[in-house]
Amino acid sequence: MHRDDEAVSPVIATVLLLAITVLLSSMVFVMMASTLDSVEKADPKASVSVRALSNGYHVITITSIDQSLDPSKVKWIIINQTEERNEEYSGNVNDADVYGTVGQNISFHDRDAGYSVTKGDYFVINCANLGCGGGNHFLEIIDGGSNSLISKARLTALEG
Repeated sequence: MHRDDEAVSPVIATVLLLAITVLLSSMVFVMMASTLDSVEKADPKASVSVRALSNGYHVITITSIDQSLDPSKVKWIIINQTEERNEEYSGNVNDADVYGTVGQNISFHDRDAGYSVTKGDYFVINCANLGCGGGNHFLEIIDGGSNSLISKARLTALEG
């Protein structure tokens, strides 16, 4: 009686072991590749409401924002957009003559006093003095970190 204990030749066994090893390591790499990518936050977006007052002021309130922002990294620009885009006034939210001031031509009020730009915070712009109440002016709020537009609001025409 002849007994055959060999199931597979040593060459085929080695090739199969290598193939299984490569397949398993590839699967582990594919599963872990997503954790190796850098996590990048989405650019902030907000919506605002604009109210023109009879005394020549505009109040621009942040009605929703998807993340809390550092005031030192938020820029504002008032542009006159007739035939071309002309920047007339600009600055940062945390500027000493803007953040929390009263009586200035442009001021930003942090409603919750948390030193952050969040829902409910608002700008007050004296368009009677600045000449920005004709309907061609916009307030752009820009994230200074990514230089992306957070929100753009038309400064509606003043009555009278």
